[in-house]
Amino acid sequence: MKKIYALAGAALITAMFACNNYLDVKPQGQIDEEAAAGDPASAQNLLTGIYNNMWVGKLHGFPFIGVTNIASDDADKGSSPDDAAPTQGQLDNLTMDANNTTFNDLWSGYYQAIARANKALDALESSTSLDAATKSRYQGEAHFLRAYFYFNLVRIFGGVPKVDKVLTPAEAAQDQYQTRATADEIYQLIIADLEFALTNLPAKGASGSQVGRATKGAAAGMLAKVMLYRRNWQRAYSLSDSVITGKVGPYALATDYATIWRQSGANNTESLFEIQTGTNATCDAAVEVYSNSQGPRAGGKRGWADLGWGFGGPSLSLVSEYEAGDKRLAATVIFVVPGGTVLWDNFRIPGRDSVENDRYNYKAYHSRTQEQFCGNQDRLPKNLRILRLGEVLLIHAEAALALGNGGAAATDITALRLRAGLAGKGTVTLQDIWHERRVELAMEHDRYFELVREEGLVPGTAVAAYSRHGKTFVVGKNEVFPIPFTQIQFSQGKLQQNPNY
Repeated sequence: MKKIYALAGAALITAMFACNNYLDVKPQGQIDEEAAAGDPASAQNLLTGIYNNMWVGKLHGFPFIGVTNIASDDADKGSSPDDAAPTQGQLDNLTMDANNTTFNDLWSGYYQAIARANKALDALESSTSLDAATKSRYQGEAHFLRAYFYFNLVRIFGGVPKVDKVLTPAEAAQDQYQTRATADEIYQLIIADLEFALTNLPAKGASGSQVGRATKGAAAGMLAKVMLYRRNWQRAYSLSDSVITGKVGPYALATDYATIWRQSGANNTESLFEIQTGTNATCDAAVEVYSNSQGPRAGGKRGWADLGWGFGGPSLSLVSEYEAGDKRLAATVIFVVPGGTVLWDNFRIPGRDSVENDRYNYKAYHSRTQEQFCGNQDRLPKNLRILRLGEVLLIHAEAALALGNGGAAATDITALRLRAGLAGKGTVTLQDIWHERRVELAMEHDRYFELVREEGLVPGTAVAAYSRHGKTFVVGKNEVFPIPFTQIQFSQGKLQQNPNY
């Protein structure tokens, strides 16, 4: 059996897990590329292993919440003052350094996921057991997922090692894989992967498509987002337009914004891509601690069973961004009020004197009584929404404005505002679009990266936003996070640290 090697600090990743159904069976066992080449089920298992890896906490759990929400001006650390202060507390205050374990968790988690994608692509390339259509679809899914993993890595760390194939032990030791590619080189890989996915994936609802799997619409939307980051306004516009006009599948805004994050809203008309969860025999088919770490917290001492650890509460800065009458505020923030707060499933949180914090993330809330729950608090089966039509409209609006098409931009923003119970806009400015982006996508794990992007377009934007949040954003440093010290050690100093860390 061949083994897979990937750069997770020059460590070897040798296990490739597989299962028959990624909602029902825990990934286990090993599948090699020779078996996959002659067995369609083995090839499918390799692909499924990539999706399964998205449940790992290092990818989308506590570390991910830290660098996306807590480090931004959308959220505070939350919980009790001393809880996770050396990790999440540093992120909240932007005082983190390379020894913060959050970064090593993310680095190793994402490279393990990339290793799975590379192994699947290697096996699929040599497969003789699949018909052409199935093979190209599987390859498209693997390319899409690898692009997504690298997109998060490059936004978190900037340039990172480029590992785009299964490495032999000798190759893994080469400087090429021990040093950082530039951010531009990583973006070139991301774009190539997404272009392949766009060409080879089926549209949502078309023959061969499956709920929860990457589709042509997901590839178009993700590539449009990447083009927004690359300031390729024309391509961002055309790709987002293909989603809005239905050229890559049928999509429509959900009628009720608040239901998007409930089980009833999973994979709805607005969804382009989300991480699938469910219940299985081992009760672990969900993103590790995602909901539990953000649930309302009593601290075990106030006479009721709390719903989580209380991290990542929406900030006052975020709350103040909403206009009066915006329905999205109540769908995003759990406000704990005197006399108690009744949630959508009729669960009552006691008054403010019975919890640690004033506000909690409603989009992360999972109902133990009205939604699937098999008893594992750390694996609450809540789909994580990665990309939806609401964001595509915002991409389209910004690209349209940059291209001089203010009418199209106003139409996009009006659609979102009308759903939120607000008046539409006849004309919009860039600041209008960025305001709408913040309240539409609040607590959805993009705000930190969005502020960095906006700072690059309009210098001073991130600095001012953090100042309003009572924090300091340092230009020339905080655009990225530090390379983990552990990984620099593993590379014997070949990995270079980001500036000013």
